Amino acid sequence: MTAPVAQKQPKITYSAIGGNLDEIHERFEETLARVTSQFGATHHAIVDGSQAAGSGVTQESRSPIDRSVLIGAFASASEADVDKAVAAAHRAQKEWSALAWQDRVAIMREIAERIRSMRYELAAVMSMEIGKTRFESLGDAEESADLIDYYADQVEETKGFVRPLGQLAANEQTADVLRPYGVFAVIAPFNFPMALATGMTSGALLAGNGVVFKPAEGALMTGAMMAKVFTESRLPRGLYNIVYGSGRTIGNYLTRHPGIDGIAFTGSHEVGMQLLREIGASGRHAKPVLGELGGKNAAIVTASADLDMATEGVMRSAFGLQGQKCSATSRVYVDKRVAEPFLQLLVEKTKALAVGDPTKRDVFVGPVINQKAVETFEQAAAAAKRDGTILIGGSRLEKPPFDKGTFVEPTIVQLPLTHELFQEELFLPFLAVGIVDSFDQALEESNRSHLGLCGGLFSQDEREIERFFDEMEAGVLYVNRRTGATTGAWPGVQSFCGWKGSGMTGRGGCGPYYVAQFMREQSRTRML
Repeated sequence: MTAPVAQKQPKITYSAIGGNLDEIHERFEETLARVTSQFGATHHAIVDGSQAAGSGVTQESRSPIDRSVLIGAFASASEADVDKAVAAAHRAQKEWSALAWQDRVAIMREIAERIRSMRYELAAVMSMEIGKTRFESLGDAEESADLIDYYADQVEETKGFVRPLGQLAANEQTADVLRPYGVFAVIAPFNFPMALATGMTSGALLAGNGVVFKPAEGALMTGAMMAKVFTESRLPRGLYNIVYGSGRTIGNYLTRHPGIDGIAFTGSHEVGMQLLREIGASGRHAKPVLGELGGKNAAIVTASADLDMATEGVMRSAFGLQGQKCSATSRVYVDKRVAEPFLQLLVEKTKALAVGDPTKRDVFVGPVINQKAVETFEQAAAAAKRDGTILIGGSRLEKPPFDKGTFVEPTIVQLPLTHELFQEELFLPFLAVGIVDSFDQALEESNRSHLGLCGGLFSQDEREIERFFDEMEAGVLYVNRRTGATTGAWPGVQSFCGWKGSGMTGRGGCGPYYVAQFMREQSRTRML
């Protein structure tokens, strides 16, 4: 696939769109037709700058919009391929870390511009492969480039993470230096296959490390396109490697490889904690495991809330990308004094959402990623029907034009506050509603989850707003956000940091402390 010539383009984020919409739509549709005509090829791991033979096992990427569409076939790496990738990354990392930080930053900024020049192509593939709408996909590509630039800014602002320290004698000179660990395994999820993968990768690379990247099994083509950008750049040969394969085989072999010095992971709480226990603390010395581990995000709607704003923000966060965001609003606690009008308006707005092929212009809700997600949805809907009230949705969509894909209805359920669906992360277009007596009760229920990623509040009461900021146990907080009650973080605008079971380090992506986590501290004293 050939990238179009770079040109000045409008800014597209998850919550704001700049530029001429008709031109954006026309460009996307032209690119979609070109990209889909090239589907079906076989792709191999890239190890030390060359294609690897693989293990002989092949994975297929098929579109959740229409499972008959083969996006590509991907040769799974062998254990020997992983060995070679780790060795190549170590060799190239020595050359890379020896470069002046200014040179590393310049090369990474070139990669960011390359991504921007390819954003329509990347977005078209993501829309088909993941089921993202065109604007969600364009925002994903845009965020990838912005993450690189923002993390490059961190290196520049700290002058390569070198800081002079004090003196105990006149002839003593001491500096504090952050140094790379070596080689990081980067394990990315399917839902933001460019932004999350690029963010973790660029953080590792800008810190001076090498990378072996394994994309999610639901986002293999997007991973291959990302690898093309990085391996065709001025990065040293072998610094960046990509391997395909099952998480239980190649993923486990990669993360447990003795040559891996650290892990950057985005995924479930269970897997992240397993990595921390079995790898981070399993050897003779600790290895950094940087993890963002999902969320069960609550929005609170108080008696003073603007209900039009609240329903818009909750609806967008609950059903954008089919609820398959770690930042999605999956539960909402509503004051009983406004519960009836709030739910009536929320159901009306949800009923008006266009469900269908997300590559189409006006569709808001596409398919869930795979059949397993459909089965989880059906189990949750059955539990809600048994124990509560389904206000809208609750079924799989199986009649044409939905019969070839994995489509489910956007679903809102009212449940007792003690119900398990308020605690279980579903990763689906499934919103649980609880009716509360007070703001105090809403805060208590919101904080009951062991996860603490995002939180939202709709209130006009300044005391409630201040208490929400001070008492909500989550790393990313929004108040009165119409474009997304709990979603829409952007590099350098909102740090994306998980509290409690949603994170590992207390520092998040998109924030000012991210790159430093890929480095270790060294004090250097010399006598003059």
